[in-house]
Amino acid sequence: MIQEVRKEMINVDQYQYIRYLYEREGLSQRAIAKKLKISRNTVKKYCKGEHMPWQPQKRHYSSPVTDPVRPIVEKWLTEDESAPEKQRHTARRIYHRLVEEYGFKGGESTIRQLVRAIKNSKKEAYIPLEFDYGEAMQVDWGQAVFKINGKEVKAHLFCARLCASCAPFVIAYPMERKEAFLDGHIKAFEFFGGVPKRLIYDNLKTAVKEGWGKYVSDEQMDFKALKAHYAFESTYCNRGQGHEKGLVEGLVGFIRRNVLVPIPEVETWEELNQKLIEKCINYRDHHHIQYRKETVKEAFLEEQKALAPLPVTPYDPAVKSQVKVNSDGLIHFDTNRYSVPLDFAGYEVTVNATPFEIIVYSKNKKIANHERAYGRNETRYKIEHYLDELEKRPRAIKNAKPLRHGGIPDDILNYKDKITGSDSDIQFVKLLKLLIQYGYEEVSKAIKKAAEEGQYNVEIVRFYINKDTTDVKAIPPITDKDEIKIETSNLAEYDNLIWSEAI
Repeated sequence: MIQEVRKEMINVDQYQYIRYLYEREGLSQRAIAKKLKISRNTVKKYCKGEHMPWQPQKRHYSSPVTDPVRPIVEKWLTEDESAPEKQRHTARRIYHRLVEEYGFKGGESTIRQLVRAIKNSKKEAYIPLEFDYGEAMQVDWGQAVFKINGKEVKAHLFCARLCASCAPFVIAYPMERKEAFLDGHIKAFEFFGGVPKRLIYDNLKTAVKEGWGKYVSDEQMDFKALKAHYAFESTYCNRGQGHEKGLVEGLVGFIRRNVLVPIPEVETWEELNQKLIEKCINYRDHHHIQYRKETVKEAFLEEQKALAPLPVTPYDPAVKSQVKVNSDGLIHFDTNRYSVPLDFAGYEVTVNATPFEIIVYSKNKKIANHERAYGRNETRYKIEHYLDELEKRPRAIKNAKPLRHGGIPDDILNYKDKITGSDSDIQFVKLLKLLIQYGYEEVSKAIKKAAEEGQYNVEIVRFYINKDTTDVKAIPPITDKDEIKIETSNLAEYDNLIWSEAI
């Protein structure tokens, strides 16, 4: 290290002498070189002050293998910027094109390094942004996998983030359709307790009808209705410019890493969404963003004051459709089928489809509801829609699809199998009616008590439901071996009483 410092000092001294002799003494380059006993090239380099010995000199490296093809690769990568994202050049494809079209002799790894260098040289710089309280909210979709009852399911995450306070909101849906998109907005506004002036989006098809970015010329009608009801404006990012809504882009990754790793296992969508909401509240109440004076919670409390109030009546995001009930009591909606009471067979009914539920109305009266199916050709039955008809046609009970696919609990089926007699099928229908009327918990307790006493009859089950089983003495079972004795009355005694009254 000492030798390096001395060498540097000598170079500086030489530089001083060279400059002094050239500028002050007016010596020629030849005379300076002779006087200082150094190369004339060194004098030529430093005499005019064009170079300084303590500054590193830029070195120009040549790449004889890739320099001839570099302009071609740069041209292809530039053209890729306007091509569909999934139809752009990979380094491998560029290498094969160079070999086929230009006879390139280098290796594939060389082209990979070249592509990496070109892309790194094109990295953009961004200007930091600042938003007023209540000014804007960014919205985007993300995807993640979770397990519901042990089965892997893809969740579509509706993510929203207030731009000033960075307060987040995330909710999961089975899909990204219009009804989920609208419902996500409503849930976000209710979570934040108000509506910002402007919302920032990608060019989502559920929002945009014509155009993209600043050239959007028309929006979807339902989205325009939502904007009108909640009184906000919309702004769209330029194509491929995710940094224009970087806050919500970062939120998608944050949720994946901090909530969905490891893959969560839940029983319902509601349970998953409760986990997401809890994480959003925890972030809002305890997070402090680097380089900001206030915490997220402090900023959110201020931003909440600047949000517009919610409308008195919430917007209804459900998709509505008029359908006809088939003779089998089923309606068709979105490639799947759902049951309604058979009394409505042949009538037109109204279907309200929310992200998680199908609700059926007839003349503004709710007649059925089902968990929404997102597969194809699925059928959702509810046994109560068929019980009255099954009671009239008991021979259909054995093969009735609504009973086979209605989700009847195992203990109910086991009890049913032990009911004997010619009316066992009708008793089973009546048992199912008790299940609908009183709920599974009450009926399950009653059949357990009846089974313990060896009693297999629907009226016994009804008896145990309506009475406190801990205070009621068990009714002894009646069997064929029991001897039933009926004593006859002596009617002559009644005749004597009547005649004595008459006298």
